[in-house]
This record gives sequence, C-alpha cells and structure tokens, in this order.
Amino acid sequence: MANRINRAIELLQQDQAIYYDGAHSGHVLTYQQGRADAATWADYINIGMEHGCFDMTGLAEYMRGLVDGGPTGSGHRTPTVIVEAPVNGTDEANVRFNAWQFRQILGRGVHGILLCQAESADAVRAFVEACRYPHHLPGVDPSIPSPEARLAGAVRAARGADGMLGIGTRGRGSETTAAPIWGLSAEDYMDRCDPWPLSPRGELLLGVKLESPEGIANADAICAVPGLGFAEMGPGDLSLSLGSVTLLRDPYPPVMQAARDKVFAACRRNGIAFLEGCHPGNIVARLDEGVRVIAGHDPEMARIGRAHQKRGMTV
Repeated sequence: MANRINRAIELLQQDQAIYYDGAHSGHVLTYQQGRADAATWADYINIGMEHGCFDMTGLAEYMRGLVDGGPTGSGHRTPTVIVEAPVNGTDEANVRFNAWQFRQILGRGVHGILLCQAESADAVRAFVEACRYPHHLPGVDPSIPSPEARLAGAVRAARGADGMLGIGTRGRGSETTAAPIWGLSAEDYMDRCDPWPLSPRGELLLGVKLESPEGIANADAICAVPGLGFAEMGPGDLSLSLGSVTLLRDPYPPVMQAARDKVFAACRRNGIAFLEGCHPGNIVARLDEGVRVIAGHDPEMARIGRAHQKRGMTV
C-alpha cells in the first residue's frame, strides 16, 4: 500500500533511486496518453515545458487521464509528475515576474516543478516561495512581521535573510482543480502541498538545473536554499556555454567533470538528491556513488538499478 501521494518522495525517503521517463522537448498531453502512462515503468514522468508547449489545458487532461488509468501497481493514485517550467532561474526578478507559471502548473495537480537555468540563491528562493502557500512556515525567516503586524502597516520583508525563505506567495484558487487529482479535499491539499524534505509531510518535490557557468559557480549557495528536493548539472546547455554544439556526455572533459562534481558535492552537503543521466553499463556505479534521481528513459537500466538496491516497491 502507498504511504504517500508522491511516489518519488516515498522512494527517496527509503534511499531508493527514482527513474523518470518523458521528453525534455515536450510530451503528448492528452487524456488518452495519461491513461496509457498510468502504467509507466518509471517512478515519475517528466513533462518538458522549457522548450515544449506551455499547454495547461493539455496538462489538466493528461492528469485526469492518469487518475482514471490508475492506480499504479505500487498503490499510488498516479505516478509522480514533475514539470520543467519555461521560467529561467537567472535572477530573482525574472523568477518573481514569471511566478504565474508555477501557479498555473501546480493548479493542474502535478507533484513537482524543475527550475531550469538556476543561477543564484535569490532566484531559487523566489522559486520556492512562489510554490508555497503563505501559511506554511518551516524555513521562513522568523523576523518577518506577522500578518497582524503587516495589516497594521508594518513593512513586509521582501524575502528572508540569507539562508532563509520569505513568506510563500501562492494564493488560494487552484486547490479546487489540484486536490481532486491528489484525491484530497481542498483543505487537505493546501496542507500537504508543501516542499519535501523541508516539510516532512510535504508532497511537493522541487528541483533545480544548474546549466551555466554562473549556476555552477553558485552551486553551494543554490543547493542550500530550503525547500529543494534535488538538483542536477545540466550537460546540454553547459556544453553550449563551453562552445560545443555537440552534447558532451560522460566521460566529460575536465571542466565539465569538475562542474558535475561540484554540484554533486553541494547536494550531498545539503541532504538533497542528485540527478544524472545513466545507462545500463554505469547505473550500478552511479547508485553506489549516491546518485538518486536517474535520467535515461531505459526500462532495462531501471531493472538493473532496482535489483542492485534490492528495491521492494513495484511500479
């Protein structure tokens, strides 16, 4: 029986790797495809809207199809769904101006969001805050004035002090569309939709992709932002930044290997999972190293990895 709504979080809590399917360049977002994908071999489905269509109608239909095609073999209502948002996490202002996209995506009932082009801790804090309701306070700077004080005219802090979050900025309104996908009442959804592991009962998995020299340089500060569940070194755009039109893959040139190792080390220091592409030939070594979010779209790789970790949960 499922112990959580979000299967990916349930597995990560057990120190089990999670494997995803779905294209970075887009995904077929229809009710019928959702019904079919309810039986996916993967632990979560990646919906690529960074370069694919920003299709909220299709996403809503897809999520409805997942529910109607479920439950999964593991007993979860649906597979976990994480959307790559088209927002660039280059700076705080850009993230705040585009926070409406996070609200739209979450309102369809997905279980997580990946912020691409993350380049600063301030931008990532704004991302986490945009995905949180204001009544969730773990990780929030306690010096921020109370709602009563702000109603009386106190100036609200723009954000928390370094290392802490500001008040969440997600508003009421989309819980009536998201909650039925999770199988909860609107009130329970608003209670449970908070980032894990910051909120132990939270069912929302937030990640960041560091894929520019600036993002890699700031990896330590970015991965320390409360509310993140995973991070990755994005080899595609980092390859472009280094002047290579060809996607550089493992074995990486020394500069990219150093970038990969820096992001991985930052993840370990901050207790969040590291995402990396793997294949059947290296999955065991990567698992032994500690990689816990696996890209690769290969059921055979997942079979090998799950057997190596003696995983009990089915999909």
